[in-house]
Amino acid sequence: MSKYYLLIGLMLLLLVACESNTADSAKSSASLHIPQVLVPAGEFIRGSNREDDPVMRQKYGFPAPLFVDEHPQKKMHLDAFRMDTYEVTNKQFKDYMLSTNRMLPYAWVSSGYAISEDQLNALDVERLHKMVLDVFAIEADTKKMNKEALIAAMLKKQQEQDDYPVTGVNWFAAKEFCSWRNARLPSEAEWEKAARGSEGLEYPWGDSWDSDIVNAGNDDKQNADLAPVGSNPKNKSPYGVFDMSGNVWEWVADWYEPYAGSDHQSEAFGKQNRVIRGGGGGGHFALSYFFRGATRQFAEPEMESEDVGFRCVSDV
Repeated sequence: MSKYYLLIGLMLLLLVACESNTADSAKSSASLHIPQVLVPAGEFIRGSNREDDPVMRQKYGFPAPLFVDEHPQKKMHLDAFRMDTYEVTNKQFKDYMLSTNRMLPYAWVSSGYAISEDQLNALDVERLHKMVLDVFAIEADTKKMNKEALIAAMLKKQQEQDDYPVTGVNWFAAKEFCSWRNARLPSEAEWEKAARGSEGLEYPWGDSWDSDIVNAGNDDKQNADLAPVGSNPKNKSPYGVFDMSGNVWEWVADWYEPYAGSDHQSEAFGKQNRVIRGGGGGGHFALSYFFRGATRQFAEPEMESEDVGFRCVSDV
């Protein structure tokens, strides 16, 4: 109960800060300096012609046939575009939320990631001692820490989360962030070309599965948690885009619908679900199917999940 009241107080503190901090709203999106790579104009191989695997489907309890929503494989031409080198990070999304005076996500409040250094300085030592344990969950011996040391410990815990991919962001919030940057969410075809290259690789790095270079929820390694973006230099596409396999799923612009020329039918098709790509870091026991460049999954656009993030593209 004490943690509940502490979080309520923190939310009120943040709300007041958002309302009174209009000067910060002038911050430009250009100050984020988010790196992008060029994906040149040209053809690429979209989709696959792989057949359903009833044995694997039965073994893992998949309700729908596998691979069929990737049919038919087709060569497509796309104009050039630029794609974010990495998934959008917590820090980048936080800067956007603060500069546009949006209320930060409740998950950030409950973890302490939302509170600023100025707001921490406004609290007395007794409240800071409660916060360092109940909100930040810092396991070090903090009983003898003074105010300065407590704040330093909490800021360090925040900084450790800065370079992780932002999650808990629905499709609409992702789209708004990209628009604020004068960018947009990638189309499904753009995402797949950036991940697979012009030759239609099975995975960003090649055609052979390698769980050692992917944060794929491998239960043998207990690595189901998220990792900072770009943690593995080998998890890179032919164009130099990182983490397009594993860590978090990524929203793209398109509705989940059949490809042109497909005769596959699904109740999930239509203007009800948006496509997510790339595979998340937990829950799939490192089944390589989920982490292929051609794999299509979907979610309602209002969904906010701890393993779904996004990245943006810009026109050339």
